[in-house]
Amino acid sequence: MQTLTVGLSERSYPIHIGTGLLANMELLTAHLPGKRVAIVTNTTVAPLYLEKLQQTLQEMGVHSMPIVLPDGEVYKTADTLNTIYDALLTHRCERSTPLIALGGGVIGDMTGFAAATYLRGVPFIQIPTTLLSQVDSSVGGKTGINHPLGKNMIGAFYQPRLVLADISTLDTLPDNELSAGLAEVIKYGLIRDLPFLEWLEQNMDKLLARDTEALQYAVLRSCQHKAEVVAADERESGERALLNLGHTFGHAIESGMGYGNWLHGEAVAAGTVMAADLSQRMGWISAQDVARIRTLFQRANLPVVAPDLGVEKYLDYMGHDKKVEGGKMRFVLLKQVGQAVLKGDVPSALLQQTLEACV
Repeated sequence: MQTLTVGLSERSYPIHIGTGLLANMELLTAHLPGKRVAIVTNTTVAPLYLEKLQQTLQEMGVHSMPIVLPDGEVYKTADTLNTIYDALLTHRCERSTPLIALGGGVIGDMTGFAAATYLRGVPFIQIPTTLLSQVDSSVGGKTGINHPLGKNMIGAFYQPRLVLADISTLDTLPDNELSAGLAEVIKYGLIRDLPFLEWLEQNMDKLLARDTEALQYAVLRSCQHKAEVVAADERESGERALLNLGHTFGHAIESGMGYGNWLHGEAVAAGTVMAADLSQRMGWISAQDVARIRTLFQRANLPVVAPDLGVEKYLDYMGHDKKVEGGKMRFVLLKQVGQAVLKGDVPSALLQQTLEACV
């Protein structure tokens, strides 16, 4: 096991990364203020890992109340959030009752938002079971739900007390979900770590084959970057926005196609290729760089061509992006491979060319 710390003064918390962590009582003990917890999970993860986690808690003398939600991005809504509140209120959960998110990014985001708002804030623990949630969404305190007009537009910054990334849970992950997680892993190399990008190019086959050592290294390196960025810019006023490479286009794809029809990582992959294309049109990276990026996503079994929603629809959805400032869209682009920048004055003609060329 390897441990990182997200440095946020009195709200700092550990990220434990390793195998077999769900059965490690000591990792959870220090973060449970009482003898009662609520576990939020979904219909896919519950049959795989809920009983194991409950047994671990029971051995500690902790009673656990499961809240099992339907699985899928389409359920990341206010109605599903109310299902969590209903259960917490029905069972009279108190401010000392932690919520444990056992699942992927959707479960983590919704559980975190419920924790931030139930009784104005209760303890929150992340146990991510997908690669995407282990390397990205479980770390940093972004929580929320989707709205028909935009992804993650309703939410709160609310940090967990602990992140427990058990690499063993990736053994049961479907292939397309593993690939979706790799999109976020590749992102870290593109925005701030060229040597890591080169390592990914050399080790992509191992990652797809679920080599434990390779996966643990990829999760560790990704979390190191996420922890550093969050510690420096918790509320995304500056550097943290760079973590959204490909997300302005990607969120438009998810919204336009209907939530759940494209996995988040799939949309980010196609969106990152679009961002790379726009970066080339800005004169910053070469056609060879764009081809290199496209090839790596293809090797990860990810889409590199975006769906044709029409230019106007893309512009409309991107106009709801959280990075919009003063009514103007801002894009995370690549000044060079391994270095991202936030750009707010992209010529509309170049953006239109990218939208027309990449779909």
